[in-house]
Amino acid sequence: MTPPPTPSADRYENRLLVMLFLAFGFVFFDRQALAFLAPYIDDDIGLSNAQLGMLSGVLALTWALAGMFAGRLSDRLGRRKPILIAAVLLFSLFSSASALATGFLGLLAARALMGAAEGAVLPMAQSLMAEASRPARRGLNMGLLQGSSAGLLGGIVAPIVVVRLAESVGWRTTFFVTILPGVVVAALIAKYVRERPPRRAAPVEDATPAESAAPAEGGVTVRQVLGMRNVVICMLIACCYLTWFVTLITFTPTYLTEEKGFAPGTMSGVMTCLGVAWVLWGFATPAISDRIGRKPALIGFTALAVCCPLAVVYVGDPVLLGALMILTYTGLGCFTLFMATIPAETVPRAALATALGVIMGVGELAGGFLGPLVAGWASDQWGLRTAMFIAAGGAVIVMALAVGLRETAPAVVRRATAKAVA
Repeated sequence: MTPPPTPSADRYENRLLVMLFLAFGFVFFDRQALAFLAPYIDDDIGLSNAQLGMLSGVLALTWALAGMFAGRLSDRLGRRKPILIAAVLLFSLFSSASALATGFLGLLAARALMGAAEGAVLPMAQSLMAEASRPARRGLNMGLLQGSSAGLLGGIVAPIVVVRLAESVGWRTTFFVTILPGVVVAALIAKYVRERPPRRAAPVEDATPAESAAPAEGGVTVRQVLGMRNVVICMLIACCYLTWFVTLITFTPTYLTEEKGFAPGTMSGVMTCLGVAWVLWGFATPAISDRIGRKPALIGFTALAVCCPLAVVYVGDPVLLGALMILTYTGLGCFTLFMATIPAETVPRAALATALGVIMGVGELAGGFLGPLVAGWASDQWGLRTAMFIAAGGAVIVMALAVGLRETAPAVVRRATAKAVA
């Protein structure tokens, strides 16, 4: 049974999706910009591979800590909109501050501050989106917000725009330009986003498990959040899936050029296939999960994700490899499920931002910060293909962990309840 039409609530849902899509998309646009500007920065101030790795790692570290802090602060204050506006403005400002760096330390400080601002965006955005979404569209909306936005703006638009700007006006001016989209998006959020969405009449059976058994507002502790089975499992999944993602995205370009002998242009074409897959699976995976359930979707699409790093190792033809990348780079669609949708359907509203911040933060610390360090060390010892096997192993562990999840998709829970009653 679908909630009755409520034009005001539906219009707000769609408008909010557009604004948050842009907000998180530009987060990844700015996060990815450094990788594409690295050759130009290296020519100017000089960067070693180790320093480039530290720039990526420090952003993941501060991103993780900020996500956990902002989520808890938001739940304590009962406010998300002011934190989101501040985070969008600050990450744009600190991204532009990278242009002022005259050496590695200045760039490191700017990236650390940028990560601290960006880490607050996802918990705020996903908690706002979860509350405004119709149950039948919750997975799709959250997938578009987190997966497709990052894939489109960070994986496809960023390399094209950033490189062209760097070629025409230089890397410093390119960093300065990145402040403009953030200012525009922050203004839109300030004008149009509401702390609470318009009320939508919804049947009780369309409510999530968290909504059906939600306690009174406030008073939900971190210990209570960490006592929820789905939250703990999603946190462990985040550690393994971030290892899959960051290891794969970090070492694949080098593997293709050094181990397989691909020309830079060929390598770039294969990597673009990852951006295409990111956009497609970013919304397709959670949309499918709305119908078949979060748990089977997570297990099934992760099984495909296991194959992605293995294809990098064992497939030699670049055209076939690119096609397989599009088919098997499904993990970014799964990210929305364990980082946002399942927690949003598990915990009460008073603890939602806390849960999202903890899951994202722990995942970034273990998978985004430590994962590539371990993979890099192992690759120095036993060769680059070791990194690909580590990525595949992370996805295999995710499949095992996902078996323990409790299903939360409203339609699936409703069908199971009706079957049990019958």
